[in-house]
Amino acid sequence: MRLSAPVYHLKRKAKRLSREEGIPLHDALDRIATTEGFSAWSMLAARAAAITPANRLFPQFRPGDLVLVGARPGQGKTLMSLELAVEAMRSGHRAAFFSLEYTEKDVLDRLRAIGVEPAQFDELFAVDCSDAISADYVVKEMAAAPRGTVVVIDYLQLLDQRRENPDLSVQVRALKSFARDKGLVVVFIAQIDRSYDPAVKPCPDLADVRLPNPLDLKLFDKACFLNKSEVRFQAAS
Repeated sequence: MRLSAPVYHLKRKAKRLSREEGIPLHDALDRIATTEGFSAWSMLAARAAAITPANRLFPQFRPGDLVLVGARPGQGKTLMSLELAVEAMRSGHRAAFFSLEYTEKDVLDRLRAIGVEPAQFDELFAVDCSDAISADYVVKEMAAAPRGTVVVIDYLQLLDQRRENPDLSVQVRALKSFARDKGLVVVFIAQIDRSYDPAVKPCPDLADVRLPNPLDLKLFDKACFLNKSEVRFQAAS
C-alpha cells in the first residue's frame, strides 16, 4: 500500500490535527493512519519502515559513487539524504554530514524527525557545519575515513559561494576522484530551478538542477529526485 505522502509529512499533519482539535497526538496519528488505509499508526509505521525509498536506493550504491539528491525546498531532500546516511550506518558503515545550510542542532533535529535518535549512531555519525566547507576541506576531514563511508554535502550550489574556493566543476571533479580513490559514497544535496513546473512533470530530473555556475552533471553516477510523494531514481552518467 502506497502512502499519500512521506511519513514525516503525515506526522506533521497529525500534529496539526492534534492542535486544531485538541486531541492527544496518538489519537491524531491513528486518525491519519486510518485515512491511509491502516487500522493504527503503529501498523502504518511498521509498513513504512519495511520499504522506504532510502533502503531501496542504498543497496544500489557502490564505493566511489557520486550521488545527487534534488528537490525544491520543503520536499524532503535533506531528510532523504539523512535516511541514506542512516542506511549506511545500519549496514555498519560510517556517515558524515557537511552542511553550509544548517547548524549541528538542525541536522540532529532532522534525524529525530525521521525517527532516529542521534545517540543510536554516536560512534558512526559526524556532523560538520563549518563555514570553510569546500572540496579541499572535505578531502582533508575525510582522509582517514574507511571504505564505504557515506559523505553528505549540503548543498551543491553553495560549495563555491566563497570567492577563494575553486569553481564548482573543479570541486566536484576533485571529490569524484577522492571518492573513487578512497571507496567512499558522496551524496550531494541539490537545489532545483524555480522554473520546474510539477504540473508539467510530477518529478524534476537532471535538466531541472539549478546551476548558477557551469557543471557537467555526467560527473554524477546516480540521482534521486523528489516532489511531494514522488521519488525518482536514475543513472546520471
